[in-house]
Amino acid sequence: MAFVKNIFDKNFIEYASYVIRSRAIPDLEDGLKPVQRRIMHTLFQIDDGRMHKVAGVVGDCMKYHPHGDSSIGAALVVLANKGIFIEKQGNFGNIFTGDGASASRYIECCVHPLAKKFLYNPNITEYIPSYDGRNKEPVVFRAKIPVVLIGGAEGIAVGMSTKILPYNLKEVIEAEIKTLKGEPFEIFPDVPTGGLIDVSNYDDGNGKIITRAKIDTSDEKRIVITELPVDTNSKELLDSIDNAYKNGKIKISSVEDFTTDHCEIEIKLPRGVYAKDIEKALYAYTSCEKSISCQMLVIKDNMPVTMTATEIIKYYAQKLTGIIKDELEYERNSLTEELHLRTLERIFIEERIYKSIEQMKTAETVKKAVKDGFIPFKAELIRSVTDDDVEQ
Repeated sequence: MAFVKNIFDKNFIEYASYVIRSRAIPDLEDGLKPVQRRIMHTLFQIDDGRMHKVAGVVGDCMKYHPHGDSSIGAALVVLANKGIFIEKQGNFGNIFTGDGASASRYIECCVHPLAKKFLYNPNITEYIPSYDGRNKEPVVFRAKIPVVLIGGAEGIAVGMSTKILPYNLKEVIEAEIKTLKGEPFEIFPDVPTGGLIDVSNYDDGNGKIITRAKIDTSDEKRIVITELPVDTNSKELLDSIDNAYKNGKIKISSVEDFTTDHCEIEIKLPRGVYAKDIEKALYAYTSCEKSISCQMLVIKDNMPVTMTATEIIKYYAQKLTGIIKDELEYERNSLTEELHLRTLERIFIEERIYKSIEQMKTAETVKKAVKDGFIPFKAELIRSVTDDDVEQ
C-alpha cells in the first residue's frame, strides 16, 4: 500500500509541475505559455509577408506542440485577439459581443511587425529539440517589453492560478523608460473593451478591482451602456439584466443590443421610471459592476513566483540592457568575422597566394600551403587562419 501511495504522490507532483510550468502559467521572460510560444515560433518560421490560413498554421505548429489541433487553434484566436503580435483577417470573433471565431479554414493570420521588433531575435535565442527531436523550438523568446503585462494572462494550475489584467502598450513602454532614467512611475490596467475600474485595492496586481460599465443617463427615459466592465461581453451583460428584471430587481421596458466594434446597449424605461432610479440598481444587481481578484503569478527561473507590475517593469528594464548588449556583441562578432574573411580574400588575391597551391596534389598540402602563404601577413589578420577559412 505504501508503494502505491509513493507512486501516486510522485506522479501527482510530476503532473502538477507540468501543468504549472508547461500549460497554465506564463513565463516571465516572454510572457507566453508554451502553446502561445510555439504558435509565435511557427509564424516566424513560415513568415513570407503574406497571410496564412489559420488551419495551416495550426498544422505546422503541431510539429512543436504535441496536442490537438483544436487547442492550438483556440489559443491562436485568443492570442490574435490581444492585438499585439498577430495580424488577422476574417472573423476571429468579437470580444465585445462574445461571438466565437469562424472555423480555422476560413480565417487567416500572419506575424505582426511589432513581434519581429520586440520578440524575435534568433541569433541570441536559445533553442532546444522539439518533442520528437525533428525540429527546434525556443526555450523562451528574448522579449524587450513585458509581454505578460501588455497581453495579460489567465490560467488555473494545480493549487495555484494567475490572473493578470492587460496594460496599455504605450504606458508600459513609458514606465520602462522612466525606470531606466531612475524616475518614479505609476501604472494601472487598461482593457480594450473600456469600462471603469476602482484600483484602490489593486495592490499593484495582487489585490482586486471593482469594475463598472460606463452608463449614459443624459436621457432620463433611456439608459445607454457605452463601455463594458472588465472581462464582460454584451451577451453576459444582457443575460444579467434579463435575470435582474425577472427577479424584480429592476424595472425596464425593453433592451436592445447594438454592439459591434464598441458597446452600445440601449435600455428603455417604463412610464414613471427614470434613468437615475435604475442606474444604482444596474450596478447592484447586474454584471454592470463586478469584483475581480488578481494575482501576478509567473514562471521565473523555472519556478512559479508572485510579482507586482512595478517589479515586472523594473525587471524588464534591467533585462533590456542585457538583450541590447547581446545583440551588439553578436553584430560586432559578425562584422569582425566578415572583415576577417574579406582581408583573407584580399591578401590571397593581391599577394598571389593561390600560386603556391597550383602544384599541390592533396587537400592537406593545399591547406598547409595556404596557411603558410598567410604567415608573412599575420599582422594584418584579425585572427589565425583556420581550416574553415581555407575551405571558404
